[in-house]
Order: sequence, then structure tokens, then C-alpha cells
Amino acid sequence: MSDILSSIKDGSILKFKDREKAALTLSSVLKDTVKNIDRDEIVVLGIPRGGVIMARIICKKIGGKSFDIVIPRKLTAPHNPELGVGAIMNDGTLYLNDYVVNALKITEEHLEREKINQAEEIKRRESLYRPDFRPYGIKNKIIILTDDGAATGATLVAASRWIRKQNPKKLIIAVPVVPKETLELLKRESDDVEAVIVPTTSNFKSVGQFYEDFSTVTDNEVVNIMKDEIS
Repeated sequence: MSDILSSIKDGSILKFKDREKAALTLSSVLKDTVKNIDRDEIVVLGIPRGGVIMARIICKKIGGKSFDIVIPRKLTAPHNPELGVGAIMNDGTLYLNDYVVNALKITEEHLEREKINQAEEIKRRESLYRPDFRPYGIKNKIIILTDDGAATGATLVAASRWIRKQNPKKLIIAVPVVPKETLELLKRESDDVEAVIVPTTSNFKSVGQFYEDFSTVTDNEVVNIMKDEIS
């Protein structure tokens, strides 16, 4: 892994060239984690959109049985769509950051509107990304849940809680970058967490600051990846 890490060093701050390099680096870490596990037991799940790129590469590099996607959506604060206060899954599985909700005095009415709006977006994405709505193969499997990074960790927590309902054998969260405070949150929601860059929370501004190229991943890119997986 050292050769990959040296290629992304930028002064005193580690930066990934792009999501592909981040996925390759994370794959190197995960190979040790899963070295004694039957590869047929491993399913890699990515969170759209960036996490889908991560999941496909990781699954290939560690020799997992398959990869798929899960679609949580962030619940946002009033008048600030960048600030996440929680996340939700398609079946209503929910995570709320009670501290933020209480500090901002966010009303139940706002939260209910957000739940409805994000549920609609989940449906839209499901119809695009998984149009066959095939069953998930999660029960009794080793699940690796990944994204291109975590800030508050809200979507990863909501997805983790949903995955837990499907009775996996083990749940591992794998992200290339996550601040320390969020890392502790994710540890409580999974069996294990693997990360490459873990900055102090005070030094963390956004996931994008740890990438040279953090271009937006489009719906079409995700659709094409998923078509390749099915074909």
C-alpha cells in the first residue's frame, strides 16, 4: 500500500488523486481484513453516487462475490441543504443526530417533510439504478459497506441499520476518509470500520478536501456501472 499512499501525498496532507485511487488504497487495507474469509461470503455495497465507483473496484480487488448498492438519503436542516441532520432508507429506517436537531430547534413538521421528499428521491434512484428490484443477498454474508468518504456519517449509519435488519454475518464499514468523531459513531453501528485517512474533527471541512479530483458522479455513470454488473 505504501506505493499508493506515496503517490497521493501532498505536502503534509494526504490526498487521493480520485475515487479510483481511493478505492485501490482501501482495497489494500481490506485485503488483510478479509484474508481468512471465504470470498463467496463477501458482498460489497456502495452508497450512490461516489460509493458505487468505490464498491465496484473494491469488490474486484478483494475478490468479493458481488457488489450492489444501497440508497440512503440525507435529511437536511431548514434553509441549509448542505447540513445533514440525519438520514433515511426506503423502508423508513432512520438515523437522527439528536444533538443537531435539538440545537437548531428543528420541528417535527420539517423532519416529516424531509422524510417524504427524500423517500421520493430514493424511489427515483432505485428505479434508475436497480430497475429490476432484485432481492439483496445480505443474509449470513460478510457485508462491506463503502462510500467515498464520511463527514457526519449519517447515510452510512442509516444504511448500516438497514443492513443489520437483513441479518448479515458481519458488517464492515470501509471509507477512505472519515473524521475521528464520526469514526467513533460508525464503530458503534458496525462490527468493524476500516479507513485510510482519519483527520481530527477540527481539521475536517469536507470529504472533497482530501481529493485532488472530486468531480460529481452522474446518474448516467451509476446506471452504466450497474448495467455492467447485471450483464
